[in-house]
Amino acid sequence: MALNASAPAPISVDESLNDADSSYGGEGDAVSETTSLYSAITNHVYENGRRYHSYRAGSYWGPNDEPAQDNLDLFHHIFTLTLEGKLFLAPISPFPQRVLDIGTGTGIWAIDFADQFPSASVIATDLTPIQPRDVPPNLEFQIDDFCQSWTFSKSSFDFIHARSIYGCVADYDVLYGEIMEHLKPGGWFEHVEISVVPKSEDGSLAGTNLEKWGPLAIECGEKFGKSFTVAEDSKAFMEKAGFVNVEHKTFKWPIGPWPRDRKMKEIGAYNRVGWDEGINGWAMFLFTKYLGWQPEEIQVLCAQIRRDLRNKEIHAYQDM
Repeated sequence: MALNASAPAPISVDESLNDADSSYGGEGDAVSETTSLYSAITNHVYENGRRYHSYRAGSYWGPNDEPAQDNLDLFHHIFTLTLEGKLFLAPISPFPQRVLDIGTGTGIWAIDFADQFPSASVIATDLTPIQPRDVPPNLEFQIDDFCQSWTFSKSSFDFIHARSIYGCVADYDVLYGEIMEHLKPGGWFEHVEISVVPKSEDGSLAGTNLEKWGPLAIECGEKFGKSFTVAEDSKAFMEKAGFVNVEHKTFKWPIGPWPRDRKMKEIGAYNRVGWDEGINGWAMFLFTKYLGWQPEEIQVLCAQIRRDLRNKEIHAYQDM
């Protein structure tokens, strides 16, 4: 299952913001959430001041160091805010038996799911063991590459979940085929993604460095061989794979606390922190290896984007 109904309504701008507004603070203002994570395996790849996974090194673009982990957990909070506290939208059984979370990251979604559904045996996979040791008894973390042939029993999962695996998959036909084979009859698959392309409804993004980000990210995905446009393409991919009852639902995430609506303002404030703290890790591996940029050039772009993030006249958002 994917989650499209009618297009979301335009986001109203909070006209009361002024230059003294604390939500548009200086460069040093950064809210970060930290989690207690156990020490990962000692073998890592270190490049340009960031740490990356060693298992199947280079197959995933993102760092696995503590700043990257904090960033993933922050976005889990934004996803949860967006879905009104829910972990998913698929109409699964209230008593699922076997559940798989692919590309689990820090494992925070899988932990919350296992706590909420003690009836379920939950497996969560990732390339790097950054997940905590103290987890619900019905949850098991496994180091695995979901882009390789699966070794699970076929037709064995009630629910398969994937979130933020953009830039991870070279062939969605193959991945979705594996998912289809491993779902029980009547089982559900939910794929949640964030668009990497900032937008604006009032033209305020035009000519900004933030606007440059989307085309650069998409170019990286094309050269990397793993698409960054899956948020836009997943519905067509699912239908091609043979999924039925496919629903594609779109939410807007403001980038910054500029909306008038209270909930959208909160999402925007957190999302801006996510961009501020995450942009270096999103760019460093891909831009150096696939665009030929020097680390210093990337730092300059990141600084320029961070300045745009603090410009209250820019009313940017992205689709989720």
